[in-house]
Amino acid sequence: MARSIPGAVEHCITSDDLFRLEKAPGRTLVVGASYIALECAGFLNSFGFDTSVMVRSRVLRKFDEQMGDLVQKHMERQGVHFLERSVPTSIEKLSDGKLRVRWVVNSVTKKEDVFDTVMFATGRHANTGSLNLSAVNLFAEPGSGKIVCCSGETTRVPSIHVIGDARYGNPELTPVAVKQGSLLADRLFGGKTKEMDYSLIPTTVFTPLEYSSVGMTEEEALERIGSDRIDVYHMRYWRGRRMSNRYNTLEMNFLGRVDRRGMVEENECYSKVICMREKPRKVVGVHILGPNSGEIIQGIGVAMKLGLTKDDMDDFVSIHPTHGEEVFNLNVTKEENRLAAKRSC
Repeated sequence: MARSIPGAVEHCITSDDLFRLEKAPGRTLVVGASYIALECAGFLNSFGFDTSVMVRSRVLRKFDEQMGDLVQKHMERQGVHFLERSVPTSIEKLSDGKLRVRWVVNSVTKKEDVFDTVMFATGRHANTGSLNLSAVNLFAEPGSGKIVCCSGETTRVPSIHVIGDARYGNPELTPVAVKQGSLLADRLFGGKTKEMDYSLIPTTVFTPLEYSSVGMTEEEALERIGSDRIDVYHMRYWRGRRMSNRYNTLEMNFLGRVDRRGMVEENECYSKVICMREKPRKVVGVHILGPNSGEIIQGIGVAMKLGLTKDDMDDFVSIHPTHGEEVFNLNVTKEENRLAAKRSC
């Protein structure tokens, strides 16, 4: 995307460059709305820099839509600005070193503003152009530079393998690349046969309030399984309470951050478990927005690989007082909420 925008390559940075700046980034625009964009915007804002995020379609487009909306709302409460349905058209460097950014909203309305730093986080392009792939009758996917593998990590040329972000359709996660490389080395040189398992890979977006997930999104479950065969158990709850000068150590009640007034900010957390309606209600997706969700989702991911059911979760004795406790205490479905709201009308 950046290569097609006048001034982007010359004047803008990536997330790698952000950590090599010789001066504070100042007022920053982050172009993009996935993992890296939101994580960088979150910590820049927490450092006190005026931070904006330019969103073409929606936040965390490949994730659960409701969870993406909740992440955005939390970041907005923290002070991050979101420029929605916007696409940059040019970046111009001014005489004072600042950057004038022009963009369009909804492909119609033209806008512009001035920033100290503009960072692009719009996706990754595999640097395969110089590999001379055509010499062995291999070709990279035009839009991404990624290489299609016919089976696992092996290309159409049996002696050529691809791991990590250079593999077409690969989850863009460091642990995935590490596991792929380890298993491939074992097969090539260790006499082993174990293949990479791409199912139920948990992940976390390290936004100011962590979002973690494993398995299907709600949209995927509705499309693949059907609304008449799944239940979505969910709960919205708060972490943090307004106080004058200190934290209480009980995680159940007082996780938050102190603002300039010495008040503890309340964090709106949310969890949902998507499961089959038929007993024993096999769990097909779990989504958690809240403190330490990355730690929680790892255990749930292992359990799901072993066939976790909602009945198992209901029977489990969770640890009090922890955020993980809430995930195992979900007992109301979205359908029940809808029926209750209909009866009250």
